Amino acid sequence: MKVNKEQIDDLYTFTIKHFVEYYDLQTELVDHLANDVESIWEKHPNVPYKDARDKAFKKFGVFGFMNAIEQRQKAMHKRYLKFLWTELKQWFTLPKVLSTILLFLIFHTAFSTSLANYFFIAFYSIMVVLVLIKSVQLKRQFNTRKKASHKKWFLEEIIFKQAGSSSIGLIAQLHLLVNFSNNVFENYYFVLGFSVFSTLLSLWLFVSFQVLPNKAEQLLKTTYPEFSL
Repeated sequence: MKVNKEQIDDLYTFTIKHFVEYYDLQTELVDHLANDVESIWEKHPNVPYKDARDKAFKKFGVFGFMNAIEQRQKAMHKRYLKFLWTELKQWFTLPKVLSTILLFLIFHTAFSTSLANYFFIAFYSIMVVLVLIKSVQLKRQFNTRKKASHKKWFLEEIIFKQAGSSSIGLIAQLHLLVNFSNNVFENYYFVLGFSVFSTLLSLWLFVSFQVLPNKAEQLLKTTYPEFSL
C-alpha cells in the first residue's frame, strides 16, 4: 500500500508542526516518513495511517527533527562557504587579479601616509554604513522572495542573511586592531598586513553582499532541482 497525496500533504503539515520551517528539509523528511509508513504497511497492512506515521516519527528519537535540522543547517553552511570560496578565488586569477592588486595598492598607499589614522576612520565608518544599508536591503529582498514563493529554503536564507550577521560581528571588532596611541601605521609590516586584510575584507563583503545574492536563483536551482519561485 502506498501513501496517497492527502497523506503526503498531512506529512508536510506534520513536519511544520514539529518546527521544520524549510521546504527543502520538509521534503526530505516527508519522503523519509512516507517510506517508513509504507514499510510498516508491508508488514502490518491494517495499521491506521496516523499510527504508522507516529511510529515512523518515533525513530527520530526524543528530540524529533531537531538533529535533522541541525545537520541540514551545517550542510547548507558548508555549501554556502564553497560558493563563497569559488567566487573569491576568481579575484586572484586574470583579469580580476589586476583589480585586486589595484585595490591593495590603494589601501597600502593610504595607510602609508601621514593621514593613515584618518583614512582608517573614514574606511571603517563607510564600511559600517554600507554593511548596515546592504543588510537591510537583503533582508527586505529575502522577505519579498519568501512571500512570492510561500516557501523557505535553508540556502536561500543563508545567502541573504549570513553576510549581514557575519560582517557586522567582524566589523564591530575591527577597531580593536588599531591602537592609535602606538602609532601602528608607522610600522611597515603592520601597514602591509592591514592592507592585505582590508583588501580581503573588501572582496569578501562584495562577494557576500553583491555577487552571491545576485546569483541566488542559479545557486538555488543548482542545489535544489525542485526549486522554483
